[in-house]
Amino acid sequence: MNVVVKPQTSGAGMVKSVLKSEIGRALLALALVLILGFIFNADGAFLKIGTHRDMLRHASVFGILACAMTIVIITGGIDLAVGSTLGLTAVLFSVFTIHLGWSAWAAIIVCLVIGAMIGAISGSLISYAKLQPFIATLAMMVFARGLARFITGDKKVTTYVTDASGNIAIKKLPDIFSAIDSRILGGNINVVTVIFIICVIITWILLAKHKWGRQLYAIGGNEESARLSGVPVRLSKTLGYLFAGILSAVAGIAQAAQETQGDPATGNAYELTAIAMVVIGGTSMAGGRGGMGLTLLGILTIGYLEKS
Repeated sequence: MNVVVKPQTSGAGMVKSVLKSEIGRALLALALVLILGFIFNADGAFLKIGTHRDMLRHASVFGILACAMTIVIITGGIDLAVGSTLGLTAVLFSVFTIHLGWSAWAAIIVCLVIGAMIGAISGSLISYAKLQPFIATLAMMVFARGLARFITGDKKVTTYVTDASGNIAIKKLPDIFSAIDSRILGGNINVVTVIFIICVIITWILLAKHKWGRQLYAIGGNEESARLSGVPVRLSKTLGYLFAGILSAVAGIAQAAQETQGDPATGNAYELTAIAMVVIGGTSMAGGRGGMGLTLLGILTIGYLEKS
């Protein structure tokens, strides 16, 4: 009687296997950054809770964009317009609330709709017009940035308002700005960080638990196979870019609140940082592999690197 003995995996082999995986490499990168932070701690500054709180505040806007980028990269695409969409919605939110006196909720809803429209146009150009994601979103990036500069005359939207006679009036900064940029839980966490965490949770649920998320993975893995399997490829991809546009608008509102103004130049090259966060986390640029857990590791890694 022949007995087949399965080889036992040693502890070293298991560690090596984990380090070769996407999550293993992402954890290793974050661990190295944290170790360096503990070693070169700036006279103990790295060990203080305020340092980590401020890091999360700084990384939150980039992190929201990384959530958007994760969605589109999983489909095998890319969205270069997220930074410009952020800049446009930051400008519009400031104009609506500071200059026009809109209520916070009205301004937020309109900005989210505009972000969704920008994303939907990009997605439609890619899914229905068959443009390459790089070209379609590059065009939308230029359009959104140019529109932001046109609306403001290439000037920042602040509480200083010039009337028709050339007189300067100082308007009160709307309460929504200080509310978004405030701290809660005894001053230990910023509201913008809470917004970022909510975006991470929603994106994770959509990707990991919803049918639409599985469709996005299928599209990124093999678009033709997904189509033959009955996946509504064009609609699912368009919705992916639409959702990315909404998240970019959320980031724009948060950016405006942090800067207490609408700057048409804000968000410039933010898309590169968002892509870096997604890729360092281990999400494949080829599509079909990755997720929000990996992206979160990438966000923390880049956040600590920039804070150090």
